[in-house]
Amino acid sequence: MNFQRFSTRAVSAFAIVAACAAMSLGQAKPRPRPVEAPIPPYTRLMPPPVNMTVAERNNLYCAGYVQNSPIDTGRTIVGAVDEQDGYIYSGNDVFYVNAGASSGVQVGDVMSVIRPRGQVKTRWTKKGHLGNFIQEVGSVEIIRVKQNVSVARVKTSCSSILLGDIVQPSQVRVSPMYTQRPALDLFADPSGKATGRLFMARDGVDMITRDNIVYVDLGAEDNVQVGDHLTIFRPLGTGNLFHSNENESVSARSDGFESEQYHGGKFSNQTARKSGAQSRGKVVTTNRAKEGRPNDLRKVVGEMVVLNVKERTATAVITRTAQEIHPGDWVEVQ
Repeated sequence: MNFQRFSTRAVSAFAIVAACAAMSLGQAKPRPRPVEAPIPPYTRLMPPPVNMTVAERNNLYCAGYVQNSPIDTGRTIVGAVDEQDGYIYSGNDVFYVNAGASSGVQVGDVMSVIRPRGQVKTRWTKKGHLGNFIQEVGSVEIIRVKQNVSVARVKTSCSSILLGDIVQPSQVRVSPMYTQRPALDLFADPSGKATGRLFMARDGVDMITRDNIVYVDLGAEDNVQVGDHLTIFRPLGTGNLFHSNENESVSARSDGFESEQYHGGKFSNQTARKSGAQSRGKVVTTNRAKEGRPNDLRKVVGEMVVLNVKERTATAVITRTAQEIHPGDWVEVQ
């Protein structure tokens, strides 16, 4: 067999196969790529939550409240098994509660532990007397009922529990569910509904932000309900939280920058304009510039959701912020 003849035939056959393959590839139509629907930026950044509550655990059962009605002080913690070793108590510590068999307490009952802190006095309200601030410090479970007392074990603690704290039946609370809402409208018009003031935050916080617990002077008498959304804002007119100095920050005339050789008059490029069509009037100061503007101009700084409603007040959690929030800010039902 001639090797040269075989090599020539093999090369020719390979060239024919390659040409056919190239023709078939050239004739094949490309498969169209599936068109995907555009994903909104908010969805890309944060997927919609599923079954998420706006508050839970500490923020739900330890939020505290301001109550105007009298407090039942009949059941208190009168002793602790290990009271000789300390005076503050927390998880799994065992207490004695002055509620015996005749009080109706049963084994397995879960009781809330509260601590009244005194009457609320604040300048951030026009309602006057708001009530007594109640701090919620934890819960206990009754493990044994005796003739004159009951034995209780700490189930949860939000803060240190002390002898003398009040014990009362637990209230079942259901947190409002998180709902997908439009972006916070920083230029929203007033809703025309009830308005009030944020007069205090839990633990005396002054720089309030997201997930902080706050108290407002809007309650059941204002038709506020659990789950209501409240806008937090500051009026730009009178009644603003911060009283700024209305004196002009830039003088109409300043000196010290003139040439040593070519002396010029006092002048400032940052001064306010002169009034009048011919600019022959007085300088338009900050106070004059604000004259005649609408009274409803405001600055929206955040949003909250109501968790608990009492007679004259409500407890809420901050859910969205545009900047820091302070006691004294205004609130409005959306």
